[in-house]
Amino acid sequence: MGTDRNQPLTSICSYPKAGIYTLEVDLFRLKVLDIEHGLDWALLVAYNRGKMESVIDDLREIYSQRRTPTMEHMRFGRDRDIRKGHSMKQKQNAVVLSQKETAADIYDMWIETSLAHDARPGQFLCVYPRDKSMLLPRPISICEADAKKGAVRIVYRIAGAGTREFSGYRAGDAVSILGTLGNGFPVEEGSGKRAFLIGGGIGIPPLLELAKRLDGEKQVILGYRSNELFLQEDLEKHGAVYVATEDGSAGSRGNVMDAIRDNGLEADIIYACGPMPMLRAVKKYAAEHQIKAYISLEERMACGVGVCLGCVAGTKEPDHHSHVHNARICTDGPVFEADAVEI
Repeated sequence: MGTDRNQPLTSICSYPKAGIYTLEVDLFRLKVLDIEHGLDWALLVAYNRGKMESVIDDLREIYSQRRTPTMEHMRFGRDRDIRKGHSMKQKQNAVVLSQKETAADIYDMWIETSLAHDARPGQFLCVYPRDKSMLLPRPISICEADAKKGAVRIVYRIAGAGTREFSGYRAGDAVSILGTLGNGFPVEEGSGKRAFLIGGGIGIPPLLELAKRLDGEKQVILGYRSNELFLQEDLEKHGAVYVATEDGSAGSRGNVMDAIRDNGLEADIIYACGPMPMLRAVKKYAAEHQIKAYISLEERMACGVGVCLGCVAGTKEPDHHSHVHNARICTDGPVFEADAVEI
């Protein structure tokens, strides 16, 4: 199924010009490449569907050490140095400067890397586990970037085997990262305006670098489950902070929308990152008050470089390649205008 005979392997589609075609193949003349089911197979299918044009150079870096027969047979088109030209993505063997646990299963890590010079609020890094049985890197948002020191800060929650491995890293340990990735928050849009910076749970970290760079009246609304208020003091240095907790142990009882209502807050623009229910509430609030809002959908990401297609979100406008209403969060986002995505 597809828009034409050159687009195979699409099993589900909603294209206006979709059709069903029958193909007869002479198996005796068919060249067969036997690929074990897994990541290599997924990459080959994605490449031949034309889905990997924007991540060709990333794949060279990510899989440069794999050297499997499958990857050797894949032709990635034009050769381009990822450190020059269109892309700022680099894979580096960086060094952990420090790490501490700031709340239950929440870890705060500083990494020495030149990527700090290019980092923008709302962007993220891919962090690679040392355990090679875990094929995909873990996308983690950039909490803070210090260009002078050449270091970035990530704050993450243990959510599985990969992040549990990261939590055991100590100062001086090597860590493999790819960055900087994604389209971040448009800081210039909030210049001189009253801004809401809304974060929930592990969606709070990317707000710190945004708060540092945003030139305007910053009202930071943070949602936590309990009174383990990680990053609150850091954010208080850059704006007025309002807190909501689910159990009422600190600030307003409830969620971030309750904190906005309880404190009578108003804004001209909204930046938000957090769990999907919170983002839906923010989108609704912005529409009702006719406020432009930018939301980060990073919680849905998997591979982080546009290969796995697991982070597709519905959009109002069709994708220029597939002509369907979707976007890859990791490459087209993770930050979108709230009214441009269906969540």
